[in-house]
Amino acid sequence: MLKKEALIREKTEQAVKILQEKGIDCWITFTRESEICGDPTLVFLAPGHVTWHSAFIISSDGRKRAIVGLYDQRTIEETGAYDAVDSYVTGIKEPFERYLKELQPRIIAINYSRTSEISDGLTHGMYLVLYDLLQAIGYEDRLISAEKITSALRERKSPSELEAIKAAISETERIFQLVKGFIAPGKTEKQIAAFMLDEVKRRQLQTAWGESTCPAVFTGPETAQAHYSPTDREVKRGHLLNMDFGIKVDGYCSDLQRTFYVMEKEEKEVPPEVKKGFETIVRTVEECRRAMKPGIQGLIVDQLARQIVTEAGYEEFPHALGHQVGRFAHDGTALLGPTWEKYADKPLHPLEPGMVFTLEPRLTVPGRGVVTIEDMVVVTETGAEFLSHPQTELMLIK
Repeated sequence: MLKKEALIREKTEQAVKILQEKGIDCWITFTRESEICGDPTLVFLAPGHVTWHSAFIISSDGRKRAIVGLYDQRTIEETGAYDAVDSYVTGIKEPFERYLKELQPRIIAINYSRTSEISDGLTHGMYLVLYDLLQAIGYEDRLISAEKITSALRERKSPSELEAIKAAISETERIFQLVKGFIAPGKTEKQIAAFMLDEVKRRQLQTAWGESTCPAVFTGPETAQAHYSPTDREVKRGHLLNMDFGIKVDGYCSDLQRTFYVMEKEEKEVPPEVKKGFETIVRTVEECRRAMKPGIQGLIVDQLARQIVTEAGYEEFPHALGHQVGRFAHDGTALLGPTWEKYADKPLHPLEPGMVFTLEPRLTVPGRGVVTIEDMVVVTETGAEFLSHPQTELMLIK
């Protein structure tokens, strides 16, 4: 089991190295009542929620300081991640400003971003409070976005983070194999989802996202295709069935999709149009994995996927090829996607070793349904390797 304290020590040390790499003196995560309105980065800095105004301050010279309310002090101290944990009773102003004057940072990174939700944990109200604190000591003009820091911290998976993700993937793949034996003509999407959720509970685990759409089950043509709850629609012969499903282990997620084909009673082989669609998706996943290398923009990999799918005669899929996975099923800033407005500059970020991505192209086979595979890969120093066992054969229901 990945212990929270060990993770915090690991990630705060990583943060020091990132600050040195980026040439940034100081990084401040500033939050309060985090159970209500928490910063997504706090999980790497504290083992639980904090109540009063709290500052987690990491410096490029290796110093790590937390300033928290009195009743949070011991919990933070027990992580062993900080050189010192200061506490207060009446207000954070005095210990915070005293320590900042001791540090004298030229550049202070704080958690806001126009384009990356994982880097935008500082609320507007808390920004105003922080600005006033810094203005009182003449440091208010030293602020920059911490996006480069928070992105790298989440995206560069440590060995222990990767082990947790692999464990989540393994559990997900086992349940996919079990549900294959449960699927049959006449079963509904809701019944299939309930079978899978029972397996999750039996393992005393939790789904990677909300149970209303995890698993998401879609059978036959003219479905919602994604991000929709299972329905009373029944499985029918001659139709495709696909599922989107993930598990969370030790706080880390998997996110996989698998496609099944329900054979007709007298059918000996998969219909040519279904076979062609599936083989197109398999080829897309593999060629995109081979194209992934450190330094390449996600946009380039996404363009390759669209080229393969459209040249095979299908319409472009209406979403990014792949997103990062970590503490959440959708995690990280860099994206394998097109430069559409909604994705901002995420597709322009270069890939880095340690990033974990999905590859999930899709296409529609008229009258049959959707073919989609979602597998997970990790970027290495030289390319990308599968973390999941890639689906290369249709899962047949006879």
